[in-house]
Amino acid sequence: MHAITDILKRLERGQSDRAIARDLHLSRLTVRKYREQAAAGPLTQAAATSLKGSNPTGTKMSTVLAYQAIVEQLLAHGVQATTIYDRLCEDHGYSGSYGSVLRFVQKLRPMLPKATVRVHTQPGEEAQVDFANVGPYVDPNSGFARPAYAFVMTLSFSRHQYAELVFDQKVPTWLALHRRAFNSFSGVVERVVVDNLKAAVLKASLHDPVLGEAYKRFARHYGFIVSPNRPRTPEHKGKVEAGCKFVQRSALAGREFSDIREANRWLATWVRERAGTRDHGTTHQAPLAMFEVQERATLQPLPVVDFEVTEVRLATLHRYCHVVLDGSYYSAPFQHVGQRLEAYIFERVV
Repeated sequence: MHAITDILKRLERGQSDRAIARDLHLSRLTVRKYREQAAAGPLTQAAATSLKGSNPTGTKMSTVLAYQAIVEQLLAHGVQATTIYDRLCEDHGYSGSYGSVLRFVQKLRPMLPKATVRVHTQPGEEAQVDFANVGPYVDPNSGFARPAYAFVMTLSFSRHQYAELVFDQKVPTWLALHRRAFNSFSGVVERVVVDNLKAAVLKASLHDPVLGEAYKRFARHYGFIVSPNRPRTPEHKGKVEAGCKFVQRSALAGREFSDIREANRWLATWVRERAGTRDHGTTHQAPLAMFEVQERATLQPLPVVDFEVTEVRLATLHRYCHVVLDGSYYSAPFQHVGQRLEAYIFERVV
């Protein structure tokens, strides 16, 4: 409304179409329409508003405006802009550009930019791993919903990833997920960057991290080194952080599955056909193609013998030469009866 008032005053003062268009950042055609209407009769505020409808400044209306309710609903579910664009095209026949959707989303949910420094890695050099909360999913064994987590391993060079939903973050699950991820890549990276979760790092420390015994053995067996992330610095593993958000907001947000098995089947397809074929915002290449062409051949070979997933705990060796684990008694070797009780590492195949 203020733009219309400004146009009216400038026309009354005899300012040229070119000058008005320049000062108000309008097209000369828009200004000419107001001048012609004024020449036909008194140009009142109501007449000017009627002339341009709800867009008096002459700026182009967003092609996404008609879908605003849908966009806001998807945003409320945490769906990101790329997926909103996909769903508008697939489910609602939207024919505009992704840029239009992105601009519309940014107006609805403005975000302040955060400065970060990108760390570039060589093919086969590094993978980053993490868990992300994804809400409840039905456990097919019980028929009841349980809290679930998305395990994501992202290759730092190509951004190709492995993702799977699980119900716990225990050591056996953690190791089995690594094994399946490496099998999906048909090889092993040189270094794995992990968050400070209990399955991997028992004591979060930058200079002297105490790794879980089972994970240390697993890493030696597969031939990679473990690099715990600096505490409270998620940006240092930003590639998998982005991968986790992409799984949460693109693959899973706003979708319903009968149980976790169906969700994992969908997730495996999504990794190949959506996440793997997209134009990545940083590399500007498709992650799966980049992996196949430039990274797969650089990976270390998988071990000939699979690692036996074991559970390692700290147990107390009692005077009667047994340790107690989950209510069961297991014999343990000893050197001197009556010696001071000490911590004993107990291992069993699970």
